[in-house]
Amino acid sequence: MDSASTSGAPDGSVIRRDSPRPDLLAFEIKDKITKADIEWMSAHTDEAMQTLDKIDMLIIMSNYEGSDLGATFDGYAASVKVRSVAHIRRYVVVGAPAFAQAMINLSGFVMPVETKTFDLEDEPAAWAWLAQDPSATG
Repeated sequence: MDSASTSGAPDGSVIRRDSPRPDLLAFEIKDKITKADIEWMSAHTDEAMQTLDKIDMLIIMSNYEGSDLGATFDGYAASVKVRSVAHIRRYVVVGAPAFAQAMINLSGFVMPVETKTFDLEDEPAAWAWLAQDPSATG
């Protein structure tokens, strides 16, 4: 894989952000998500779930403009999402629109994944929260 494919998705709507540890996947959404880009992000998540028992995910929505219909109903992405419940320890979203924040926070009640949302200007607080020992964040 060349460096462009490891840091940015094919259509550029998603980029992988540097993370201080291998079990923390950080992605930034910069535009309307395309099918190719959601599959790229899903492949990185899938690879991490196959090599690590538990992972944390950080999604930064710096300029989220929705998603293409193909990305919304992508079969591979959906299968990764279903399997991720067994592997994701903490799921944090920065800058989520209000409707998404409500859904993310509600999902924390019904899934065994710890969820948290932060406003876009609070991105440093999200990184700091994820830097804590997982047993101390409850």
